[in-house]
Amino acid sequence: MDINLARTFLAVAEAGSFVEAARALHVTQSTVSTRMKTLEDALGHVMFERSKQGARLTVAGEQFRRHAMTLVRVWQHAQQDVGLYDAHRDHLAMGAPQMLWDGFLIGCIPVLRDDLKDIAITASALSPGTLTQRMQEGTLDLAVLYRAVQSPGLLVEPLFEEEFVMVANAKAPARRSPADYVFVNWAPEFELDHAAVFPKLRSPSLNLDLGSIAVDYLLNNPARGYVPMRLAKPYLTRGRLVEVKRERRFTYPVFMVYPEDLQEDATFAAVRAVLTRQAGKVGGR
Repeated sequence: MDINLARTFLAVAEAGSFVEAARALHVTQSTVSTRMKTLEDALGHVMFERSKQGARLTVAGEQFRRHAMTLVRVWQHAQQDVGLYDAHRDHLAMGAPQMLWDGFLIGCIPVLRDDLKDIAITASALSPGTLTQRMQEGTLDLAVLYRAVQSPGLLVEPLFEEEFVMVANAKAPARRSPADYVFVNWAPEFELDHAAVFPKLRSPSLNLDLGSIAVDYLLNNPARGYVPMRLAKPYLTRGRLVEVKRERRFTYPVFMVYPEDLQEDATFAAVRAVLTRQAGKVGGR
């Protein structure tokens, strides 16, 4: 398929209008119409319901949208890969949720650059669902996440055990109340287990779905909440945070996922070695 058909389709879906899509793409309206007619003929379905108000996706159009996004993303990845080979021997595309970059993966980047100087690296902070999708598409070489979904052609290896502990600002009053508790939504698994263990804290007055940025809130306010030990440890050592004793700890395995065909690749073996080594430092804290 001409990738311009997918790009044009997405532009119309976003704008809700052939006219606005043409302006965004810097082409004529007739070009947009011709491309959409070509696309609909190829797929055998009408993609848009056209009216004076604009263009609205049909059921078939809604179904095609995610495929169009995948097509464009894979093409962009291919262009980037090909371009990088002009100056680099290989390219590593890696992704993880934001919180796994902080205090772990970001520390792997300089080591990878030292060990593999002729390798280009693209690092992305992505949601777990997007990570899984992009691994299946082939636009990521490596993903690090808590819940590793088994999928044909992908290998899963454990890296370390992530432990969540309840901590409090060291200057917070010793007498604590539900009002000073902050729920930090680290991951879907944590959210479910937290609700089961703390049914009375299902609706705290403050929810922070901010990942590791939430640590800043705990450091600067008389509050308490759960934090991964690898992020809390430096502040516990310096006395800025204190661990709340006798509270439940939550532990989750962290995995790396990569395509099966990279298992015997010498360059990727070096990448795995770096991550495993860094994971040992994190897990050993």
